[in-house]
Amino acid sequence: MSRWWSSARRLLAAELRSYRTLPRWVLRRPDAPPGTVPFRYVGAVLPVLWAFIVVSSIEVVVVHVLVPWPTVRLVLDVLGIWGVLWMLGFTASQTVRPHLLDATGLRVRHGVSLDVFVPWEAVAAVAVHRRSREGSRAVQLDRGPDGVVLNVVVGSQTTVDVVLREPLVLPLPAGPQRVTAVRLAADDPAGLAARASAALAA
Repeated sequence: MSRWWSSARRLLAAELRSYRTLPRWVLRRPDAPPGTVPFRYVGAVLPVLWAFIVVSSIEVVVVHVLVPWPTVRLVLDVLGIWGVLWMLGFTASQTVRPHLLDATGLRVRHGVSLDVFVPWEAVAAVAVHRRSREGSRAVQLDRGPDGVVLNVVVGSQTTVDVVLREPLVLPLPAGPQRVTAVRLAADDPAGLAARASAALAA
């Protein structure tokens, strides 16, 4: 029961944080502090997200018109509007919280659910490598003889490999995890890899 409650609280907290990204989204102000270079990752799934938002919005109106029972209609209206707001918040969080690169390291993000920092001194190499992934989970772990690889997945794929010099403990949603590599998705994987390689060389 306590584990279920902990998961529910974590999901609720993430949902509330996603709603707080809506003002930045409307004002087109990404969460990218001065001195950082942002790299978006939502491009591959943005058309699908907008399709869901549009279809769900139409569904709210249709249900409101067709359902004749006031109480049932009110409940369905509330659920429908909540669903649209959830999708707007999710899309906003994906858009305004890009990956960030600066002189000290790479900050890997996925909406409000993941935000981990990888310092350059822990990185051996960064390269473009497109990999297909199964499942829709954003954070996936591959366990093998060489250690654990963190996959931060968007649109069922990752496009950049970050190979670590030695295992690094990262704070993941399910708890701290010791990983040997990080694979992430980016709209401009070549640009991210080039910037990262330049930072490593410096």
